[in-house]
Amino acid sequence: MSNATEVFQPLQADDPSVVAGYRLAARLGAGGMGRVYLSHTQGGRPVAIKVVRPELADDPAFRRRFRREVEAARRVRGAYTAELIDADTDGVPPWLATLYVPGPSLTEAVARRGPLPVPAVLWLMAGVAEALQAIHGAGIVHRDLKPSNVLLAADGPRVIDFGISLATDLSSHTATGSTVGTPHFMAPEQAAGGEVTAATDVFALGQTAAFAALGRPLYGEGSAVGVLYRIVHDEPDLSVLPEPLRPLFARCLAAAPEERATLAEVVEWCRRRLGTDADAGAGPTVWRDVMGPEPTVPSPVPDPTRILHTRPLVVTQPQRTGPDDRRARRRRTALITIAAVLAGALVLTGFAWMVSQAGGRFRDWVAGAPTTSGAGESEGSSGGGSGASSSTSAPTSQDDAEAAGSGDRTPEASKPTPTRSPSPQVLTQAPVLLNADTSLSFEEPLWREDRKGDIRLDCDSSSCAIESDTSVFLQMPGKAGTTLDECRLMLGGADQHRWTLASVAAGTEICVKHPSGDIALLVVQTKSTALPEIAFLSMDMTVWKNAA
Repeated sequence: MSNATEVFQPLQADDPSVVAGYRLAARLGAGGMGRVYLSHTQGGRPVAIKVVRPELADDPAFRRRFRREVEAARRVRGAYTAELIDADTDGVPPWLATLYVPGPSLTEAVARRGPLPVPAVLWLMAGVAEALQAIHGAGIVHRDLKPSNVLLAADGPRVIDFGISLATDLSSHTATGSTVGTPHFMAPEQAAGGEVTAATDVFALGQTAAFAALGRPLYGEGSAVGVLYRIVHDEPDLSVLPEPLRPLFARCLAAAPEERATLAEVVEWCRRRLGTDADAGAGPTVWRDVMGPEPTVPSPVPDPTRILHTRPLVVTQPQRTGPDDRRARRRRTALITIAAVLAGALVLTGFAWMVSQAGGRFRDWVAGAPTTSGAGESEGSSGGGSGASSSTSAPTSQDDAEAAGSGDRTPEASKPTPTRSPSPQVLTQAPVLLNADTSLSFEEPLWREDRKGDIRLDCDSSSCAIESDTSVFLQMPGKAGTTLDECRLMLGGADQHRWTLASVAAGTEICVKHPSGDIALLVVQTKSTALPEIAFLSMDMTVWKNAA
């Protein structure tokens, strides 16, 4: 985040230039559910435009969840949230716009500079607690507060994606698939599938702040199952945290929800520890050290300028009537006539060529269409002593009768119009956990607690790979945001039933094709294969049914 090139990526060939009147200036990111772009309001204020993948937008259930997310976000107002300013849940595709926050996420800031100093952690906890107060005041429980959902602006933290897990059920799931949240930052009652309340967000606040102070999750790394087990059954080791912060963390991370601090108590505790700095507004100074240089936001994209065409000034010369002048005018007239004739010939030639081509295509179309032989296709014969010849026979069906009764009907009008195949059904789950005991399927449920699914993780002493007895894999190169059409195109020649994970990292996208015609996109979120005996992949999975 130290310069604009790390934050603002140029638009790609498949990116739109305008979304619902918002002219896009840069790409901010992409993921399994859609893409995020930088744009500006009419007044020049920067906004983040989140555009849903078109194939997901075709899923009525997804649209309903997305609509609930937007409705929840509209109710939230606060100095420490990224406010929703515009949205269209019925758009093609659906989209929403929030105020753009010029700053890194807490995850990015810690990765760049390491653990935050104690004053910065106190400012962080106070700001996030105030954001949660605004969210809870709107009747929403975040349920997925974590470092990547906290942005560090110049004047303090901002909480984003509030209510998304509640509204869309797409934020994160545990290994069981029944609990919403991110395993490393969940509360015990959330991990156990119990009741989620405002106190659940307080526990996540304690874990998020502990990550900022330590530079790593408080409950350690490893598989989601192992982390959740420690959260539910073990007491957190507060001795690794800075001593001045331990009393507050003990209150936030209490196992029983009713024993945790309230958000108001968190804000007050932080203000007391900050002392005079809180009243003097020393927060921005602390943040400048944490954030690093603030990137320069690209300027708004101007509307296309209308070009005004003006007539050239014509100076009228007096008519000359001498013999030489008349001969010159006759020569000009003859030249203009010849040029007009040549131009007309060229136009007629082009028109004849177009007619010829169209006729050829029509003949090919007729030749490829099935025909029915009958008396109506042969010449009529004399009959009934009348001496009249019959050119057609009586219609033998309703279609034939309609065709016979419409002498001016073109062949195209009498031929049924082919119908477009319906959009494929879309199944999604995010994330799914693949390890030595689980597998993935192309049918619901997509995640299985056994090895009988179509996609499995296989590790030996030297490497790990995903494998299938029937499906083929292909890792997508380059940019994120792979579409169904890109998967379908690239999988045309795929023949690998086993794909090694040596080159796979977070953000890698892998297309998979099943013999039934189903196509899947796997977006890797976490890869842990250093110890093959406990290796796992956390991925977002999208399945398009009968899409090949």
